[in-house]
Amino acid sequence: MEKSSKVFVGMDVHKESIDVTLAEAGGEVRRLGQIGGDRGSLRKMVRKQQSKGGERVFVYEAGPCGFWIHRELAALGERCMVVSPALVPKRAGDHVKTDRRDSERLASLARAGELEAIHVPDIRDEAIRDLVRGRDDAVIAQRRVRQQLKALLLRNDIRYVGKTSWTGAHRRWLSELKLPEPAQQIVFEEYVDAIAVATGRIERLTRAIETEVLTWRFAPVVAALQAMRGIQFVHAVTLIAELGDLTRFGSARQLMGYLGLVPREDSSGEHRRQGSITKAGNSYARRALIEAAWAYRHPARVTRIIATRQTGLPKAACDIAWRAQLRLSAKYRRLSARHLHHNKIVVALARELSGFVWAIGQSVKPH
Repeated sequence: MEKSSKVFVGMDVHKESIDVTLAEAGGEVRRLGQIGGDRGSLRKMVRKQQSKGGERVFVYEAGPCGFWIHRELAALGERCMVVSPALVPKRAGDHVKTDRRDSERLASLARAGELEAIHVPDIRDEAIRDLVRGRDDAVIAQRRVRQQLKALLLRNDIRYVGKTSWTGAHRRWLSELKLPEPAQQIVFEEYVDAIAVATGRIERLTRAIETEVLTWRFAPVVAALQAMRGIQFVHAVTLIAELGDLTRFGSARQLMGYLGLVPREDSSGEHRRQGSITKAGNSYARRALIEAAWAYRHPARVTRIIATRQTGLPKAACDIAWRAQLRLSAKYRRLSARHLHHNKIVVALARELSGFVWAIGQSVKPH
């Protein structure tokens, strides 16, 4: 290998192993082999390639192994691309998938310039994202066990006559219940305990997030996003933890596409057909926006809660939030008059809401 050569290194990463293929610029594609999936094995392979001179570009798909490989390569002075598996081109009719073929494909596509790197968060940003996702896991666990408890009661024709479940009154009602059989009572009490455990996890993780955000570089952006109706603290932190610096998106439309909130399109000639949203990109941020968008079913107004959240926030953020209310509330009424399903309406609102989120992200800078 000549010292001026450039080599693209495709890596198919797994928990215990990494399959490595080299694609020389203007040269052959050859499999280097399989190495261990640990730091020591990675460093050894990189040092050996560095001893041959030249320039290298490493590439691997984002996955459960995270970004430690990217950071390790950067520390060794190497360039690395992390790519989305969903955006890696695949040849029609190619249904054979092996570690070797995957690493060869990545190396070849990187050499051809057909891969686009995704955003890699820094360590602190990723840590806060893990904290937010941990809370989300606790919320899902709580919701699941609540559903299981309700199913048990329904099978025994036990019904709560109050208006809202999981209030203080509902919990008192649960505490007094006795099921027909002792075995069922055991299951019932286990469900009640599991709900208490999940609720405790949510509360502890929420407090931890609040503490971490105080010293986070994106704290001003998190605060500014809460000027918007529907975007409370957890929604705001989720959006920034998942999306990172909003200024990296060149336009609101680019952010909408990243969130998978743009409709699928099949156009040919004079015919243009749009379908459901693509759901590409970040599902956590997309779900947070859709949850927030439900707030725009109501007429535009600055409620007492919103006014409290806006205290001390930049005027630019508050102005954007008000424009969002006027536009999205009117859009909800307009689409409702056309008798569209409310879920479709809310997704459409979430798409536009992401544009206002982007605008606030451009007006408020991190620390």
